[in-house]
Amino acid sequence: MYTYTLGFIKQDNHILMINRNKKPWQGCWNGLGGKLIEGESPLEGMIREIREETGLDVSSQRIKDCGILTWNTFEASGQGLYLFLIDWDQQVRIDTPLHTTEGILDWKPIDWILDFDTIGVAHNIPYFLPHLLRSETRYHFHCIFEDKRLIKVTKELL
Repeated sequence: MYTYTLGFIKQDNHILMINRNKKPWQGCWNGLGGKLIEGESPLEGMIREIREETGLDVSSQRIKDCGILTWNTFEASGQGLYLFLIDWDQQVRIDTPLHTTEGILDWKPIDWILDFDTIGVAHNIPYFLPHLLRSETRYHFHCIFEDKRLIKVTKELL
């Protein structure tokens, strides 16, 4: 079992991102999520983290399990997390930017997030997010870092 969850709330062609206040990825735009509580399933943890970080109550039916993300070494305890995609209701929208204790929430265009020239997005997201958005298949993405730099991301079917 892995230690963290990471989810991406999608509405139209935007994703709700957080510019993190703390490590890892401090100062970068990232998905929502966090550390699992003992005895909590990854899905339960994702629902709780979304509520804590946004105030939104998300139904488990809107959450797609997309697989896992692991890494060789990085500034996070544990070596993996569970990936989720959340299809958000068109009628309800969070007004952003919104400052929270975790960071700044804002809706970001998907094309902006996936552009490798966008410096402020967590470096590995453009490698795996397209698969979460376009595939029903679960994957294991593995990130190789050297001296805090992302060198490579591999993908395999689960």
